[in-house]
Amino acid sequence: MSERAVLHVKGRVLVGAEEVRDELWVVDGRISYDRPAGARDVRTVEGWVLPGLVDAHCHVGLDAHGPVSGDVSEKQALADRDAGTLLIRDAGSPSDTRWIDDRDDLPKIIRAGRHIARTRRYIRNYAWEVEPEDLVAHVAQEARRGDGWVKLVGDWIDREVGDLSACWPRDAVRAAIAEAHRLGTRVTAHCFAEDSLRDLVEAGIDCVEHATGLTEETIPLFAERGVAIVPTLVNIATFPRLADGGETKFPRWSAHMRRLHERRYDTVGAAYDAGIPVFVGTDAGGSLPHGLVAAEVAELVTAGLPPLTALSAAAWDARRWLGRPGLEEGAPADLVVYETDPRADVRVLAAPLRVVVNGRPTA
Repeated sequence: MSERAVLHVKGRVLVGAEEVRDELWVVDGRISYDRPAGARDVRTVEGWVLPGLVDAHCHVGLDAHGPVSGDVSEKQALADRDAGTLLIRDAGSPSDTRWIDDRDDLPKIIRAGRHIARTRRYIRNYAWEVEPEDLVAHVAQEARRGDGWVKLVGDWIDREVGDLSACWPRDAVRAAIAEAHRLGTRVTAHCFAEDSLRDLVEAGIDCVEHATGLTEETIPLFAERGVAIVPTLVNIATFPRLADGGETKFPRWSAHMRRLHERRYDTVGAAYDAGIPVFVGTDAGGSLPHGLVAAEVAELVTAGLPPLTALSAAAWDARRWLGRPGLEEGAPADLVVYETDPRADVRVLAAPLRVVVNGRPTA
């Protein structure tokens, strides 16, 4: 569009879950609710409008084997964009994706730096692998490299035990989270199992990824402390396949993974009922493809979240949690247009009519 070209978006603009407007205008890539004077080259988009969706657990620059090339990273970001995901919290990546910030046609990314894991206790080529005495230093390093988040690996399979177990001593976790907070950074952690959760929450963690190990004992603790979870149910669906692959060598681990999978919906539903904040994340970029945000919203509904709550977990509430604007006056015009009301049926998220990034409709 030319310098003063204008995009007119009309229909039903879902500024919030209940706040609906009839139209908005986009001038120089920014949202306005006032008709611009002297507008020319006006282009019109019509439909039901949401702020660009949020994937709060995504990995641009990563695949099942580790870091990927810039070309592959671009394809990943484009797949997310075309699915309507315009804000990503990148929950750990060994690749430098800062170049994406210079592209006005790609999603905006909030980075958590590179995963920090215990030595030989995570997927190869993914994380910094350190011992507890070096955890604080690496947290400080990634806090300075990221965009306000740091990602720990809270548990993983211990081959000597033959099952999932916590990666870090309590004192190390407490010191690391305190250092991150001192630097103004929030902390999240990968956690599948049960035994790492209490130490992490009592140490002051801000969020837990997956959180399949939540129990009747730890759910009230999360709720009391306001610790958010990002369940990544589309990833948890892979647990039976993983368990089958490890059955011969690690039967205890395989059985544990199946139990976590079997109760996944009950776990998320109980967390929501207790008042724990729940947000949408897909875990795309490891073994999963990008562009799964609609499927994850639908999974949260299956787990018992009201459809409007599940939708907000990928839209208004998610953006507030991450400190980024939605469809507000003067905000970057990142929005998605649908044929019907996504509040009535979240399945419409799988078929966006139009994606607009920084005020520019994509092809």
